[in-house]
Amino acid sequence: MIDLHVHSNRSDGTFSPTELVDYAIEKGLHAFALTDHDTVDGLEEAIVYAEKLRADSGAIIPRIIPGIEFSTEYQGRDIHIVGLDIDYKNPEFTAYLKNFVDSRILRNRKMCALLQEAGIDITYEKLLAEFPEAVITRAHYAAYLMHHGYTKSLPEAFERYVGDHCPYFVPREKVTPAQAVELVLKAGGIPVLAHPVLYRMSDERLERLVAELKEDGLVAIEAIYSTYNAGEERRMRALAAKYELQISGGSDFHGANKPDIDLGTGKGKLYIHDSVWENLCRASATHSHSSE
Repeated sequence: MIDLHVHSNRSDGTFSPTELVDYAIEKGLHAFALTDHDTVDGLEEAIVYAEKLRADSGAIIPRIIPGIEFSTEYQGRDIHIVGLDIDYKNPEFTAYLKNFVDSRILRNRKMCALLQEAGIDITYEKLLAEFPEAVITRAHYAAYLMHHGYTKSLPEAFERYVGDHCPYFVPREKVTPAQAVELVLKAGGIPVLAHPVLYRMSDERLERLVAELKEDGLVAIEAIYSTYNAGEERRMRALAAKYELQISGGSDFHGANKPDIDLGTGKGKLYIHDSVWENLCRASATHSHSSE
């Protein structure tokens, strides 16, 4: 059993990369992909820790697949592209991520200033102190507002303060899905369209997106996912087959931030066979040779 979509506290999860490795061992996973939002900061910790465990104990330790989840925009909608098995030390790739993080910091400072004007005791530095080593997202704002008594729940924080249409929300720079696919390919990785059902697109619009991304080098669709029902999974598998794309799958585990979704098993019925990863690797190798 594997899981190809997992978050740590380097983005908006609550488990550290080390804790994720320990939990993956407990859950009996053979491999998992650490796919934090727009950052690779947790990969080294997870990979080095897993290697140390392997060397010290000789036990079977899950493989850590280096990944990322890009937040992109397509026709006014948030679309996520997961990159699997990326060379996360690739200089061009890391330079892009640094620029992206810099633009995110600027956006976060603007949001903090707006919230201060509303009488909230918040600064970017206070956010960083409360969530050390994390790439600050709106989930962190929501948690901060709840922890400090400004709201009673995370949904209320989004509804009143940090949701898309709130006066304190500042949009941040986003790439297109096509650009994210290109970045993943340049880093030697496998680009995957994450959880397409969640975008609530019409079949025609989703199919147009998939067709465009296939032309750009998309390798797979996340057809196995925690919240899909049987019909949705069948529909995503059929869409992948129509465009000769591979199947990927993941829980989208976030720890306590998504308490009903568990690592590897999602809402209890998720199961991703090792062959899913094997097929992705074969397809990626074929794609690389054909594009040379």
